Amino acid sequence: MDESMAVEGYELNLGEIIHLIFRRLWIILLVGAFFATGAYGISEYLLTPTYESTTKIYVMNRQDSSSAITYTDLQTGSQLTKDYMLLITSRPVTETVIERLGLNLKHKDLVNMITVTNPSNTRILEITVEYTDPMKVKEIADAIREEASLHISTVMNIERVSLAEEANYPEGPSGPNTLMNMIIATILGFMLTAGIIILRFMMDDTIKSSEDIEKYLDLSVLGAIPMEKSLGTIAKKERKRKKEIRYGKD
Repeated sequence: MDESMAVEGYELNLGEIIHLIFRRLWIILLVGAFFATGAYGISEYLLTPTYESTTKIYVMNRQDSSSAITYTDLQTGSQLTKDYMLLITSRPVTETVIERLGLNLKHKDLVNMITVTNPSNTRILEITVEYTDPMKVKEIADAIREEASLHISTVMNIERVSLAEEANYPEGPSGPNTLMNMIIATILGFMLTAGIIILRFMMDDTIKSSEDIEKYLDLSVLGAIPMEKSLGTIAKKERKRKKEIRYGKD
């Protein structure tokens, strides 16, 4: 099986790449550890902790308020769930909550703090608010639920929206997720370092061995002259000695 492929005229041998990665594995691991440490420091000491509070409402759209709940009511309620979710984060709701609680936020800021979900096969809507103040976040979630209930009742002509669960006080911070940030940073460090190593390898077109001459220049090597490291050391010492003698005469 051929383990090489051409990349813009360069024959990239996968075996060489794998061997290169293993030879530089210590660098990749070191950079990954550095990135993970940095992510830990940023998550723990620089990022502001956030807290979540969740409240739930139950929406029923009856065809006739005087009669019992019918299958049509259940089916219609399920179909309108997405409409309810959109109304919860609508501008009339958010602006009223901002004014009511005196929040230093804009409409988009508050919308980004709100997450509305609908558990499968239910007509219950979960409204989750994420905020930096653990005491204020419950107040914001309850205010959004109250204003959204009134807005849904008015727009959809519903008799009322029932409270399924009040907002809770958070037991601890929900973010930042330090472990997840460290994992992402480590993977990013691995990929970035490996990419740089491979790129430098591909851009290096110098001949390093007789095998490179045969491979890249398609020439046969007739012989090789070995060079002892000691010879190079002796030559350096000799040049240094001559230089000292010359300066001494001057």
